[in-house]
Amino acid sequence: MPGKLSVGEINRMDLEEFVSGLGPVFERSPWVAEGAWEKRPFEDLDGLHGALVSVVDDAPEDRRVALIRAHPDLAGKAALAGELTSESASEQASANLDRLSPGEYERFHRLNIAYREKFDFPYVVCVRDNTKETIFAGAEKRLANTREEEIEAALGEISRISRLRLEDLVEKP
Repeated sequence: MPGKLSVGEINRMDLEEFVSGLGPVFERSPWVAEGAWEKRPFEDLDGLHGALVSVVDDAPEDRRVALIRAHPDLAGKAALAGELTSESASEQASANLDRLSPGEYERFHRLNIAYREKFDFPYVVCVRDNTKETIFAGAEKRLANTREEEIEAALGEISRISRLRLEDLVEKP
């Protein structure tokens, strides 16, 4: 992908450039990039990702839950209305969630409702690592989790999503 940044270029960014460039790595949560900026310089992509994830890990639970809530429902209203971030739209398309049958849309709708009713946040999964079938199966399995288990599961998925998004933005040495 042309236009990828080097870690050296990222290390030289001022706060505004850093947040503008890396803020979208964590869905609608620029506070993660803001918190990682002061941890520069980063040795490599792993160090950059680790710094970003540590900001999330060190955040209070309400902020971590807000990060989970910043993610859209899979194949939900935002997707149908074209209101997803470009990153989320591309990711959902990678698992063909933009080409569901009416029955599959209804199944996702029911799943999203059940999930939100139980946990009060959306089901988050790294769709780039899944198919629609494994997404359905994973959601049904994770509905058995406690809220605490599900917060950790969702944050683990967000870490994976952010890693893949970073790999799209940052060149590997």
